Amino acid sequence: MSDEQKQLAPDAFIAEGESRINKRWYPRFHIAPRVGWCNDPNGFAYFGDRYHFFYQHYPYEPKWGPMHWAHVTSRDLVHWERQPIALFPDQPYDADGCFTGSGIEKDGKLYLLYTGHVDLLKKPGQPDRVETQNLAVSVDGIHFEKSAKNPVIKLPEGVSTGEDHHFRDPKVWQHNGRYYAVVGAQTADEMGQVLVFVSDDLENWQFKHVMAKAHGNQGFMWECPNFAEFDGHEALILSPQGVRPEGRRYLNLQQSVSMLGKMDYESGIFYHDAFHIIDHGFDFYAPQVTQAPDGRCLMIGWLAMWESAMPEQADGWACQMTVPRELHYRRDRLVTPPARELTALRKEAHRTPDLVMKEETPLSDWSQETGELCADFNLTEAAGVAVHFTAGFDDTVSLMVEKESGLVTLVRKSAATGRKEERYAQLPAGEDHLSLRVYEDRSSLEFFLNDGDIVMSTRFYPKTTERVIVIEPQEGAVRMTNGVFYELDDIFA
Repeated sequence: MSDEQKQLAPDAFIAEGESRINKRWYPRFHIAPRVGWCNDPNGFAYFGDRYHFFYQHYPYEPKWGPMHWAHVTSRDLVHWERQPIALFPDQPYDADGCFTGSGIEKDGKLYLLYTGHVDLLKKPGQPDRVETQNLAVSVDGIHFEKSAKNPVIKLPEGVSTGEDHHFRDPKVWQHNGRYYAVVGAQTADEMGQVLVFVSDDLENWQFKHVMAKAHGNQGFMWECPNFAEFDGHEALILSPQGVRPEGRRYLNLQQSVSMLGKMDYESGIFYHDAFHIIDHGFDFYAPQVTQAPDGRCLMIGWLAMWESAMPEQADGWACQMTVPRELHYRRDRLVTPPARELTALRKEAHRTPDLVMKEETPLSDWSQETGELCADFNLTEAAGVAVHFTAGFDDTVSLMVEKESGLVTLVRKSAATGRKEERYAQLPAGEDHLSLRVYEDRSSLEFFLNDGDIVMSTRFYPKTTERVIVIEPQEGAVRMTNGVFYELDDIFA
């Protein structure tokens, strides 16, 4: 950060620098920083007749730095208004960053519970950081005051004694009149775990129990834990670091997974099943959930991945969020379709008559820079289908489905990064029908198969705004029905 930058408060610096951003890859309907860097979703909550969404933000450069909390609000979950920076590091307990946390309404006020991060000079046998959980409160939902009682949660003695002092990302919820918070941590032998704390007033917290912990290839640290309730079921959602690849699974640097189960509030233990990948694409991390006023569980994730190529950094900004998704229980598993509110973004519809395709078929009416694709595919007379989003031979994202095996492959080839990569998912073998919904923005694609049974998200950096969507049958004829491409509205006025 330059001396000139240091003289400007965050909001003033953002306003002064926004006009210099190159918008070639800047999203139209995804939340992204006006300038600088963003990562984890924070504080996702409903308060004062609107949704509040925050995210980790370093405004001064398009790279990770001392974390602030950026803030946007929405009455409908799709059209958003930017608000002033909600939190920035200015106290001894958060001097090196206001890390990830969550929000909740209590007594007509909006409370934020977040991690204060302090870096230490590394010494043998000593921690290299101190992380504590801290409280900030707002009456109007815009201006926040940090509690005089901070830190309100400290690392319990003898529970997590790992040398690196990993203890962060509190997610708070209410159950039977009491408040509970899960916090990511690490065991003494450097395995991930989640601790649960309980409070009657959000200010005074007691450690309850180790809620769940890693075994085998489940990572050395569990970041961003969320306790999710949906359709009468419960899940622990988290982002484990250090999970090793297993065949076609866990190919990203870090993962985001769910574990279905049941919370025992008496003991503080969450009894759960195995890891289930939430998003099988290249770019998805640190999702956060909240409850809508109608009871639905909603989720937004970070549409990026650590240590991946981010060419937009050269344009003065970096990273973005996913579209909002819903959590539902279907056929004994968690599925995540797009939030139903997203249909309010639809503008002009480019409808295609039902087609039987025996060879590669470009759909010229769908060749837009941004929008939403919806279509159903009948594979009865084909071995599969591929859907290509291309801006030239060296800039292509392809979704390929093999009917007999059920294998789904997402291939990303980018001239901007110079890479060709693949990610995989699994549908039931032999299914003849595929429903597809794709959100295409300037530098991202989110694929929803069979109403969220499988989701695959990726960043995409084409060198041109000229895009083509091509449908390619695999060994036979594919019938496409209900095909439509919607132009979508901007989410910021």
